[in-house]
Amino acid sequence: MTKTAPAKKSHRVTILLSINAAAILVAGILIAMAISGNGFEFRMVGERSDIVGGTRPESSLLESASDSAAEPIEYITGNDDYISTSSHEFDSSAVPDGELWNETAITIYATPDVDICVNGSLSNLGSMYWQTSNPDVIAGFYDSSRTWLGYDNATCRYPVIRSAGTTTITAGTYDGKRRDSIIVNVINPPVEQWEHEVLTLVNKIRIKNNLSQLAWGYTCEEAANIRAEETKTLYSHDRPDGSSWSTACPAPESGGESGENLAIGNAAVSPATVVALWMSSESHRNNILNPNYTNLAVGFSYDPNTTYRTYWSQFFSTY
Repeated sequence: MTKTAPAKKSHRVTILLSINAAAILVAGILIAMAISGNGFEFRMVGERSDIVGGTRPESSLLESASDSAAEPIEYITGNDDYISTSSHEFDSSAVPDGELWNETAITIYATPDVDICVNGSLSNLGSMYWQTSNPDVIAGFYDSSRTWLGYDNATCRYPVIRSAGTTTITAGTYDGKRRDSIIVNVINPPVEQWEHEVLTLVNKIRIKNNLSQLAWGYTCEEAANIRAEETKTLYSHDRPDGSSWSTACPAPESGGESGENLAIGNAAVSPATVVALWMSSESHRNNILNPNYTNLAVGFSYDPNTTYRTYWSQFFSTY
């Protein structure tokens, strides 16, 4: 649904709302398509369960708003620069009989940005059990992986991460032929680093579309962080106090343009995945590829005690 307000001196407000049940492949192919509806039609993601076999939360939510209609620009699909990659490359060489990992320890982000995988060269594993020594860090596993992020259900499991810390994961086959343990260090995501990585990824996309790069939006930096936090309370371009998103960093008296992209949920677990998510939706892509914008501020918040855990905002502007 698109709503266009009457033109004003400094703002022409166009609000675009879309909801994604995202399916993003790490291997380099975007298959997510935005599903637009009239108003809000959320498929809510419930609290993660540690019951093996429980329903996996696979929906992600997007919102996009702009104060000016962007010119249509053809964008490049299959861009490896913004397809998600895992933070840890698992060793693909063979492992001895009875073992599942070459590594003794791995480190992952608490978002979580990767699934836990046994060695990819193994076959005929059949049904497996997965155990965790510290349920305060990783409470358990879903019985399959996040295939929309490129993981293989035969060798990977989606971890139920509760907090940063260390746990030992033990996995094995029910026939008793393979059993192994690995230490998993879970760390919190680097907020400021990830925010600036989003700008870098956006600029790579703009360069490939013959557009000028965006500078870091210092003017609206605080606004972007505020908007990411506000989506925990109200996921909308209306702010919790009822005002418009644009009031977080209003245009100067001389005029200007601004736009906002929002994304929350378990498919937006890293800079690469959230940018890929935005690029899979026309309204969000239009903001990223708007030739008028000169600045971009990014807000990111991670809160494991909330339903959606990851909260992102982009605040584009000409000022």
